[in-house]
Amino acid sequence: MVALTVTKKRILAVLCFILAAVLAVCACIQGARAIQAASTKRSLPIYNVQTDEKKIAISFDAAWGNEQTQTLIDILKQYNVHATFFVVGAWVDKYPDSVKALAEAGHEVCNHSNTHPHMPKLTQQEMTAQITECNKKIMAITGKSPLLFRPPYGDYNNAVIDTVNSLKMYPIQWDVETQNTKIM
Repeated sequence: MVALTVTKKRILAVLCFILAAVLAVCACIQGARAIQAASTKRSLPIYNVQTDEKKIAISFDAAWGNEQTQTLIDILKQYNVHATFFVVGAWVDKYPDSVKALAEAGHEVCNHSNTHPHMPKLTQQEMTAQITECNKKIMAITGKSPLLFRPPYGDYNNAVIDTVNSLKMYPIQWDVETQNTKIM
């Protein structure tokens, strides 16, 4: 008969061994979760462009009124500043003279969707229609088809970014947000 003497030291050693085994299993599970999370790639829009030049890009979204559009054009001209205006197709329909004035003043007129929806809630076909319809309206007035698209509300997911890219356009986001003021 073999007698096993249980001492505090042996109990402590067994508990340490069990604890080490539990920690090793937890580390493996965490590692697997980290690998899984890393394998889900999130598509991102362009937030900024790195350059050694001291430059900023100024952009405006035009989706509602246009009461101050000409004043804004005049101020930008006074300081020899060109900006990018992301316009909604419905705004283009309502204010074609403002779109023409922006383009003639040397500003870039780009796409902000046709009706300003939450793009991630749309199907790919609906997103494509929103973007291409607005592009057609801008092209008809300015003679140029936009290369940049800014999702309304800054709301995007992988499907939005992939749809924009499939249209050979660049999805754009802001990296510094000012107070949202209606000036247009």
